[in-house]
Amino acid sequence: MTIVVNGIFSDNATMWPEQQPTEELLAQAKVGDDSAVNQLMDRHRNSLRQLIRMRLDARIQKRVDVSDVVQDVLVEANRRLETYIGNPIMPFHLWLRQIAKDRIIDAHRRHRVSAKRSVDREQGMVIPRGHDHSSIQLASLLGDGGLTPAAAALQKEMAAKVEAAISLLDNKDCEIITMRHYEHLTNQEIGSILGLTEPAASMRYLRAIKRLKAMMQADETASGDAVG
Repeated sequence: MTIVVNGIFSDNATMWPEQQPTEELLAQAKVGDDSAVNQLMDRHRNSLRQLIRMRLDARIQKRVDVSDVVQDVLVEANRRLETYIGNPIMPFHLWLRQIAKDRIIDAHRRHRVSAKRSVDREQGMVIPRGHDHSSIQLASLLGDGGLTPAAAALQKEMAAKVEAAISLLDNKDCEIITMRHYEHLTNQEIGSILGLTEPAASMRYLRAIKRLKAMMQADETASGDAVG
């Protein structure tokens, strides 16, 4: 997947560490190497921090320290690691992600932003904000030449437009676009998370992108009409 890093497109960036070293550490942990367990957890710490900072409601982050949530996830993963190694039903980073998501849901339940909002709503999508590189890449993918960034100020404006449009999508569309472009997961990984085949995950993603593009084009048209 291509993303933008400091204005330069790159095919290699990802939120999660490479899988092969992780597999090697898991093999060492399986035979009782405590050092391998510690390395395994440490190499995923920053990835978990990025995920939790992105997914946890900003208002809740004023009450809950992201680092504390990360530590809770790692403690729980350590506790359950032996069971996972005995039956690794998904890649390790997706398993960690699942634990993190449960902790995020728990935090939303404990710290309701508003009494008028239901628990289910609290568990809904938190739109990524301030992730300009991913937002700019997504805008470029939508194929509107007018969205091509020419300066830092336009990049910021573009990112804000993309994030605003994503916030108007339904939860399914918002979720799959977030997983692809902000968590940098593949269709195969998304399929594993959502219980879909890889082609089905790909199709859901393409449909979400189509709806996002239509929404942004409609907004651009409305803005042009208002100016005219």
